[in-house]
Amino acid sequence: MAQQPARDVKGVIESVLPQGLYRVKCEDGNTRTVSLTGIPKQTLVRVIAGDKVIIEVSPFDPTRGRIKSRIS
Repeated sequence: MAQQPARDVKGVIESVLPQGLYRVKCEDGNTRTVSLTGIPKQTLVRVIAGDKVIIEVSPFDPTRGRIKSRIS
């Protein structure tokens, strides 16, 4: 069985949740719970409510994802 590729979606952080999670309102109208990927964590990228981000949506659970980068 072939694995489905993850897709990238733009969104805005609505709220910061405990344990490194964020709630993001995506351009497609959905709200997803996301976390930071390894590279933004290593480079100390700080994200707060209102920041625009690009997230990678999980192919297995479309309500979850990972923040790939912050858009200026």
